[in-house]
Amino acid sequence: MRRPLIAGNWKMHKTAAEARELARAVALGCAGQDGLDVLLAPPYTALSAVAEIARPAGLLLAAQDMHWAEQGAFTGAISPGMVAEWASHVILGHSERRALFGETDIEVNRKLHAAFAQGLLPIICVGESAEQRDAGQADAVVAAQVVAAFEGIPADEAARAILAYEPVWAIGSGRACDPAEAARMMARLRAGLAERFDARTAQAMRLLYGGSVKPDNIRDYLAAADIDGALVGGASLGAESFNTLLRLSASAPPG
Repeated sequence: MRRPLIAGNWKMHKTAAEARELARAVALGCAGQDGLDVLLAPPYTALSAVAEIARPAGLLLAAQDMHWAEQGAFTGAISPGMVAEWASHVILGHSERRALFGETDIEVNRKLHAAFAQGLLPIICVGESAEQRDAGQADAVVAAQVVAAFEGIPADEAARAILAYEPVWAIGSGRACDPAEAARMMARLRAGLAERFDARTAQAMRLLYGGSVKPDNIRDYLAAADIDGALVGGASLGAESFNTLLRLSASAPPG
């Protein structure tokens, strides 16, 4: 059985003090809950503050991005070693990085190699735009992103990665993907991973859904056999909404 994972991506929100307060509230809300991994992804400036709370509470910690180089003249960037000082995971290829900062499939792949080399566990994001979905290209676009991301990655490393399907048109829009369609896309993703690697690798990898995930729809997503959790944006920014979502996830029957 793949252990469910709920990840909160705080994006460009929360000062260090605010992040510490939210992390404490989440840690209290998670106390006594078993069978569910909880991950927080604060901004870089709050990683150390949240780590002080997350580690003793058994919460996982991720950076929201990183450069592939270990060091160098890359003003404003953060290296894999800098991430690993505080976090165990790193989010790579988020649609906002691709759309707003011009990140390419090649760069995502370089970062994935660097993450594994540093001992970090990557959360790789893939997803199609509204225009691509309307044109009937959703399956092909997402499959191509997966192939490009895992270029040169061996099966034993791929099995430890986490893949997040986030339809771009659903992120922050309040327009969540229909659970049945999300389940279909996830099944296609897992089948594609089995073709790219093997059935064992595909079954080992955790697949998350992301895109307007809220307490009132989380259980619908987790009911799908191939959805192992969620990458949560806006609903992770408040302790009440995120803790409610976590409670519902912990009590959801396995898909």
